[in-house]
Amino acid sequence: MLHQLEITRTNRRLLEKILDNHSIEQLNTVPDRFKNNLIWNIAHVVVTQQLLVYNLSGLPMMIDEEMVNSFRKGTKTEGPISQNEIDKIKTLLFSTLDQTEKDLEAGVFKNFQEYPTSTGFVLKSLEDAVNFNNFHEGIHLGYILALKKAL
Repeated sequence: MLHQLEITRTNRRLLEKILDNHSIEQLNTVPDRFKNNLIWNIAHVVVTQQLLVYNLSGLPMMIDEEMVNSFRKGTKTEGPISQNEIDKIKTLLFSTLDQTEKDLEAGVFKNFQEYPTSTGFVLKSLEDAVNFNNFHEGIHLGYILALKKAL
């Protein structure tokens, strides 16, 4: 599964470039006909990975409940995000993956709660969750690229 995490890291490097090459104003702008902005989408992929991999495995997540409640599926941009919050999200892009890799190597993932995704695919294992997460992050990268064009 470490190879799948490398795919996630590749996507996260692209997201990091978005953070590095856009102003706080651009990151927080919700273009016409969109309901979210660049930073919401980036934070959302961090939250989703934690929910899919850790929460469904019955393990503590590396993010707080406030972040989950702000960026989980079904939420939308509620207001601007500060530079401090953006910096925290940027750090979480990779710290969460580094810890996931360590936890995989340490064998901490013992259980997994089956979960039917909104796409109709049922996650039955940790491997399913990691693979589905990559699919999900790809969807949001596409959305982010569309948002960039609309700025």
